[in-house]
Amino acid sequence: MAFILNIETSTTVCSVSLSKNGELLSFKEINNGYTHAENLHIFIENIIKQASVTLKELNAVAISKGPGSYTGLRIGVSAAKGLAYSLNIPLIALDTLEIMANSALAKDNDAVYCPMIDARRMEVYTSVYDKNLNQLIETEALIVDENSISKFSSYPKIYFFGDGMQKCKTVLSTFKNAEFIENILPSAKAMCDLAFKKYIEKQFEDVAYFEPFYLKDFLILTKKK
Repeated sequence: MAFILNIETSTTVCSVSLSKNGELLSFKEINNGYTHAENLHIFIENIIKQASVTLKELNAVAISKGPGSYTGLRIGVSAAKGLAYSLNIPLIALDTLEIMANSALAKDNDAVYCPMIDARRMEVYTSVYDKNLNQLIETEALIVDENSISKFSSYPKIYFFGDGMQKCKTVLSTFKNAEFIENILPSAKAMCDLAFKKYIEKQFEDVAYFEPFYLKDFLILTKKK
């Protein structure tokens, strides 16, 4: 039996879930801007109590590792590493885009799934997965225009989703094979089965050295004097 705490803070969504053997037990999330610092630890306490489980009963903690918001990822990873270290339990890292694809999966053998996280301007963090969550295109920071998205036209059907999809929808709609799924954001609810699979396979991270997957360097801009 494995109780796993799942933490997702890579975007504006602050999301936490508790699972038992890959099945959801309790869950809490909010999408109200970057309020992770205020809400994350409260959410963890709440879902643990809801499930009548104690922190000492946890077998692992799973974190959504990115790509995504620098600040959001730092907060989530810091909390996950702190719990893993203090409780002496394994740390599991999941790709944020794969978590989104797991939320979108449908019984469509010919389709592929393209999660998109809003980066800035017309840039998105994206990848492409098949129905078995095999990654078909490596994760990238893509500036969306007619040329850059031409590679998506080769699939019989492709589902686009995520907050990055919204700002690119006009360009992506030029594809006859394009389908759009609304209201899919990274969520700890979609981490349960993925985290349990890694737990069974003992795919754990080094708590001391693990860092989020930022994809791009974090830049601090200052005004010119």
